[in-house]
Amino acid sequence: MSFDEKVKNGLENVKKVFVIGLDSAPPELLFSRFLDDLPNIKWLVERSIYGPMQSTIPAITIPAWMVMATGKTPGELGLYGFRHRKKGTYNDIWIAHSLMVKEKAVWHYIAEKGKKSILVGIPPSYPPKPINGWLVSCFITPDASVDYTYPKELKGEIESLVGEYIFDVVFRKENRDEVKEQLWEMTEKRFEVIRYLIEEKDWDYFQFVEIGLDRVHHAFWKYFDENHHLYPGDDNPYRNVIPDYYKLLDKEIGKTLKLLDLDETAVLIVSDHGIKAMKGAFAINQWLIEEGLLKIKNPEILKDGRQVRFNELKVDWSKTTAWAWGGYYSRVFLNVKGREPQGIIPPEKFHPVRDEVAELIKNIRGPNGEKWDTKVFYPEDIYPIAKGDKPDMMVYLDDLNWRAAGTLGYETPYLLENDLGPDDAVHAEYGVFSLYLPGMDESKQTQLTIYDFAPTVLRLFGMRKLLNGKSIV
Repeated sequence: MSFDEKVKNGLENVKKVFVIGLDSAPPELLFSRFLDDLPNIKWLVERSIYGPMQSTIPAITIPAWMVMATGKTPGELGLYGFRHRKKGTYNDIWIAHSLMVKEKAVWHYIAEKGKKSILVGIPPSYPPKPINGWLVSCFITPDASVDYTYPKELKGEIESLVGEYIFDVVFRKENRDEVKEQLWEMTEKRFEVIRYLIEEKDWDYFQFVEIGLDRVHHAFWKYFDENHHLYPGDDNPYRNVIPDYYKLLDKEIGKTLKLLDLDETAVLIVSDHGIKAMKGAFAINQWLIEEGLLKIKNPEILKDGRQVRFNELKVDWSKTTAWAWGGYYSRVFLNVKGREPQGIIPPEKFHPVRDEVAELIKNIRGPNGEKWDTKVFYPEDIYPIAKGDKPDMMVYLDDLNWRAAGTLGYETPYLLENDLGPDDAVHAEYGVFSLYLPGMDESKQTQLTIYDFAPTVLRLFGMRKLLNGKSIV
């Protein structure tokens, strides 16, 4: 039987869909370097259509998981990251949450056919919204004292099973032993809840996201990657934390797969983006000051020899052209007359001024004068619609190899480490995708984009919708 015939047979036998979400899993580790040490994941991959999955721009947890689930762009969702600047202000922000997502996700489409879903930890899913099924909210949940499930009664079931549920860990801190211990506890509890839900509830679609993989990457990358500029040597005590965490995931996935009928269940493994070593952080507002684009009235504050936050600056908005936010990618804003409280750029000059600032940013070189592959995106150029509070520019410094530091006050804008606490990794453009269909006994490599996920899942349920992307089966 040809591969295509096996796919066709597999499709006909799909009754349930189970999605394993591994936040920030990169193809080069999951499908290559670690695969032989992960017997359960390997079993799936060797029977799957799999390959790298190109993330969205920006390659950030929020909005990427919702892009995947809805088949809509960040512009259509109006989500450009975790925090957003409120219109008409310089520094007021709002934090992304579930109520900001107005577009339908795959679980809404299949609910129209009466199908039930179980969702665990999909960002952003706090506060919990009603679905046709059961929901446990994600890492943005404040803590376990709030209502974090739909229906509300599910919370009691979870706590009688595992005690206090853990949504996330604080990973940017020096006590790495504590980070590691909490990561293991969080993940083991999550999988215990997942297996309980598999057995105790009716479902047609099940998706969970384990945020712990992203946290272990960020907290332990420099101990694991011998090419990282801060690698402490082979004898460091945390060298195996990342490989061991992958083995933990594999063990938990293996125990979970035993509860599924793989003769009627399609199983996907996906990630929202990849991960790679951080080469350093770049104090972009410090650079904007050096370029004369950001003017401040208290320059002496930058000579105190301490880290300065942006809100400590007395910005002279009457002379300021641009300012920026830090993060895995940087958002740059222009000071536009009539839009910002003290804007100075005439609206008719917005585009030429933005182009000029973008060219300056693209010409930033590394600390040793090396050429960077910096990318600047204008939201309205890369999305069919750009709703909500969009930045004027989205910047990948040296193709995301350098993080943007929002703080300033350093001897040089080039920092060896993250400015907000230990963080050794940055996001990468390609995550993973793997699709097992019932009866498959061989694999095939493919390459796709995050926009292909929703059409593919809907196809597994015999549905087609007009979305970005296309089904791969």
